[in-house]
Amino acid sequence: MKRILIVDDHAHVIRVLKLGLEGGGYEVDTATNGSECRVRLCDSHTDFLVTDIVMPRMGGKELCLAIEKQFPDRAFPIVVLTSRTEMEHRHWTRDISNLEFMEKPVSIRRLLSTIDKSLADETQRGNNA
Repeated sequence: MKRILIVDDHAHVIRVLKLGLEGGGYEVDTATNGSECRVRLCDSHTDFLVTDIVMPRMGGKELCLAIEKQFPDRAFPIVVLTSRTEMEHRHWTRDISNLEFMEKPVSIRRLLSTIDKSLADETQRGNNA
């Protein structure tokens, strides 16, 4: 079973995402900030990461930049959930591969579709290697 890590500092957001993704057939782990997420990434296998941007201790931007340094060959895709749609809030992602933004409030159906497609593409690339 594929494992998704959700990072958000709001318990109700984590609860809704976790229920929806588990209902979609995924195993779900959670973290409440970027620092906690980095520990989880070292402790267990992650197939997909869903993160908020604004969080205490370490936000999503800092998390994504740290992941890019810590795991330069990472295979797992990242979806960044944000209500900030302006391009100046996204310029930092230019050098980060396999990252996509989704606007809040996010549709569970759309998130599941994105995850399903991304993981299927990843499997296909692995089979062609």
